[in-house]
Amino acid sequence: MVHFIGAGPGGADLITVRGARLLGEADVIIYAGSLVNPALLDYKKEGCQVYNSASMTLEQVIEVMKATEEKGGVTVRLHTGDPSLYGAIREQMDELDKLGIAYDVTPGVSSFSGAAAALNAEYTLPEVSQSVIITRMAGRTPVPEGEGLRKLASHGCTMVLFLSTGLLEQVEEELTAGGYSPDTPAAIVYKATWPEEKVFRCTVSTLAKTARENRITKTALITIGHFLGDDYERSKLYDPAFTHEFREASR
Repeated sequence: MVHFIGAGPGGADLITVRGARLLGEADVIIYAGSLVNPALLDYKKEGCQVYNSASMTLEQVIEVMKATEEKGGVTVRLHTGDPSLYGAIREQMDELDKLGIAYDVTPGVSSFSGAAAALNAEYTLPEVSQSVIITRMAGRTPVPEGEGLRKLASHGCTMVLFLSTGLLEQVEEELTAGGYSPDTPAAIVYKATWPEEKVFRCTVSTLAKTARENRITKTALITIGHFLGDDYERSKLYDPAFTHEFREASR
């Protein structure tokens, strides 16, 4: 059996209870060493073999899974955050299907949730933004033509950018061209929930400058939108003048 597990955003205690249990049962752990907090390996049992996938190809990862399966062992594939976001798990699952090896997925807390926690922010504020776009700037890995940052920025809603910290000059240009004003609030969250977490608040026009001045080049999320501001409406759910299924309006 192969278990794909979301490691969470970084803090070793932010993995799910199920994920921690499965880590402790694994005979082999393959983890994304360039992104996953190595403190999570403390959950492993004695004798567990550990592989760092940072230097491995897909074929090598599958070969380790196959060899473990042939021995009757359990493999954990530990991915950063939630594996459904930029986790490259589909290609692994397709190969396991070809080999007839069973697998399942344990979701994890995504780093975009960790970033909101670091900011003490709510992405979906009433009358400000009720949508969150999670995307990335096109770089060595392209994005579909209809998902260019400029086009997505035209919606004006909350945006969270993965894998884009090294491209912030282009990010500024695309966001501005798409409709965000230069003074739109933004923030760079470095290693959300890790012990070395850092938060830098800025604006769309100062993203690159802020990253440069603080020497942030990777392992950070970029958040954009007026959810970072102070103007919003109260939730109707808790408004005393609002009636719903569980409560009558009191005034």
